Amino acid sequence: MKIPEPSHSISALIDQAHERRQEPPRPHLGASMLGHPCDRYLWLNFRWAVQEEFSGRILRLFRRGQLEENQIVSDLRSIGIDIRQTGSKQMRVDFGSHVSGSLDGIIERGVPEAPKKKHIAEFKTHSKKSFDDVEKNGVEKSKPMHFAQCQLYMHGTEIDRALYVAICKDDDRIYTERIRYDEVVALKLIEKGHRIALADRMPEPLSSDPSWYQCKFCPAHEFCFDTKQTKHVNCRTCANSTAMEDSTWRCERHDSDDIPVEFQRTGCDSHVLHPDLVPWQRKDSDNEWQAVYFINGKDIKNGDPADGAYASKELLSNAEACVEGDAFVERLRSEMGARIIG
Repeated sequence: MKIPEPSHSISALIDQAHERRQEPPRPHLGASMLGHPCDRYLWLNFRWAVQEEFSGRILRLFRRGQLEENQIVSDLRSIGIDIRQTGSKQMRVDFGSHVSGSLDGIIERGVPEAPKKKHIAEFKTHSKKSFDDVEKNGVEKSKPMHFAQCQLYMHGTEIDRALYVAICKDDDRIYTERIRYDEVVALKLIEKGHRIALADRMPEPLSSDPSWYQCKFCPAHEFCFDTKQTKHVNCRTCANSTAMEDSTWRCERHDSDDIPVEFQRTGCDSHVLHPDLVPWQRKDSDNEWQAVYFINGKDIKNGDPADGAYASKELLSNAEACVEGDAFVERLRSEMGARIIG
């Protein structure tokens, strides 16, 4: 009988170290995401309302994929392909209204099938099963998100060919495919990105069936089919903020036309939960900077506690405690600035 790995083993400690360094959510709606089939997931992701946290093992897999890029570039150069703007010098393409992305590289010349033709480069690492599928069916059919990403980068650079390079992590096989630019596809993807990023209200889900194959393992599954409630308080989950066409965020509460990204990550005490991100009915309020939510048969004010409301973090931590309104707890909140945390 094998003895289970202790939680303080070297591998566990390494994974824990990686987990402590989770990257914060991106401020933009990335080109790598726009091929995702669910508009709701893209909206929740862009609004930082659903934030996926990865295990240490998965984070190490991501790192392996990033490190592999340098090796791919080296291999391409070894056969005479002139590839530039890689690594820290990657080109960024901006499609406006919060939609943008970064390319893995630009090939000036040297692709054997078209030696003088310019290409954008896109690199991906795959498990054996994933690699076999893309090798059999091609990028467009097997990896529609990767295909969409290539179309957007070709559009943004005005380069009409892409070289997709796939590496199998199990046995180091290489698959390459040249992809032709499709303007109709690219423009539809950009329109989709703008529509989702600038939408004030949450889009409909891809499916209402929790067992649907594209929903079962989605990071938003719990939100869509169980809680209907975000776990995150930041400017993007606040009812008082708006995504603007010039790729900024506006705060109505503080009359600010450009909320700094780092401030967006935590927001302020006046945060009011967006009505689409909580399961409660919203009612009219006599204070324009507060929301009134009907929770368990009681009207509860949501906003700045200094104005007699419950902070969004309090409601998300323990809405029932806010509804109960225990006299002792309320005295601690009003007299000592205490907050409900669980």
